[in-house]
Amino acid sequence: MRYWALPMVCSLASLLAGCGDIAKLPVQAGYGPDPALPKPDRSLIPTVNIAPAVGWPDGRQPQAAPGLRVEAFARDLDHPRWLYTLPNGDVLVAETNAPPKPEDQKGLTGWFTKKVMARAGAGVPSANRIALLRDADGDGRVDRRTVFLEGLNSPFGMALVGDDFYVANTDALLRFPYREGATRIEAEGEKIVDLPAGPINRHWTKNLLASPDGTRLYVSSGSNSNVAENGMPAEENRAAILEVDLETGTLRLFASGLRNPNGMAWQPDSGELWTAVNERDGIGSDLVPDYMTSVQDGGFYGWPYSYFGQHVDERVQPPRPDLVARALVPDYALGPHTASLGLAFYEGGRLPEHYRNGAFVGQHGSWNRKPHSGYKVVFVPFEDGEPSGPAEDVLTGFINENDEAMGRPVGVAVDGTGALLVADDVGNVIWRVTPAQ
Repeated sequence: MRYWALPMVCSLASLLAGCGDIAKLPVQAGYGPDPALPKPDRSLIPTVNIAPAVGWPDGRQPQAAPGLRVEAFARDLDHPRWLYTLPNGDVLVAETNAPPKPEDQKGLTGWFTKKVMARAGAGVPSANRIALLRDADGDGRVDRRTVFLEGLNSPFGMALVGDDFYVANTDALLRFPYREGATRIEAEGEKIVDLPAGPINRHWTKNLLASPDGTRLYVSSGSNSNVAENGMPAEENRAAILEVDLETGTLRLFASGLRNPNGMAWQPDSGELWTAVNERDGIGSDLVPDYMTSVQDGGFYGWPYSYFGQHVDERVQPPRPDLVARALVPDYALGPHTASLGLAFYEGGRLPEHYRNGAFVGQHGSWNRKPHSGYKVVFVPFEDGEPSGPAEDVLTGFINENDEAMGRPVGVAVDGTGALLVADDVGNVIWRVTPAQ
């Protein structure tokens, strides 16, 4: 999600067609452990470059990397955003979108934001439900679909701990009883703890990850602004990963300065928590790279005062040199404005050995870069718990020859057979990636 105050001098027609600066560096320069970080470009007109959402025409689908193939696992969903695989192989998908934001839709900026979101395919009402997808005959296509949970409030993250199923609504963590093989939950949810929301609620998604021992849940909580233009009091427990003690229901700040963390996963070799983070906008097409990083308990990662360590963002006033001095440098950049959301480490046995213990990343795609970036799924190899090579394209072809978005990848997950699943919230499809042979 990208937000800023837009000057009156740029007309609606030119905004929707694209305005602002053009990238001076290839997007690949913003990848890796040491990305290019050029001088900020604070032009009068912020960069706006939308790939209009059109959906997939008949006969079109993404292109898989050599050695892989892609097929539709499920179609005709309602804005599928996030995925979760249950132990019995059933796949859950959050059909969801942003909640109403009454204080974020006022004035010129709010009006324009709604126009941008609609053009990019993000303006549809939230279905507020979780669907269950079952492939009973194992042919790689869903043959049973049910409404698993409904009546939620912009749900996103999901986690099963024992017989307890947890859902992160945009404003609260809920717990439901689960029985293996169940295709629907009828019970009322029990609220465990409130989560940051409110009438602005810019980055509304809340993801979940259970600790290996099942005693805690980690909750991602995005910022309420681009660079704290609403003031730091509006950012309490935001731009952060939160930890919930499931025995006591208490919540604490685990790590901060992460503008919009979404995907979270445990790295198989090191056992460390990793997250994918969307960085800030408004300082040019080449800044700031999104990233994935290991997350330290008590770690501070810069937002809003700095980026990639001690690179100060001079727009943020008053400055905080004390916080900048202890800002941690992220481990691996994922390209400027790629909107890297999904994150899954591969521990399955179906894809080639090359992918084992490496990270798949779903890149939702840019609104704020010329030319576009993201709109694909990439893979980053790992060795001994650390990134060990350049990012590789896994799924591409989401933008057509007219610069329109036929799809936008979001969440990624591994199914019970070891195939990779990708949620596409513009195409309303779940894609399934398997070996070509």
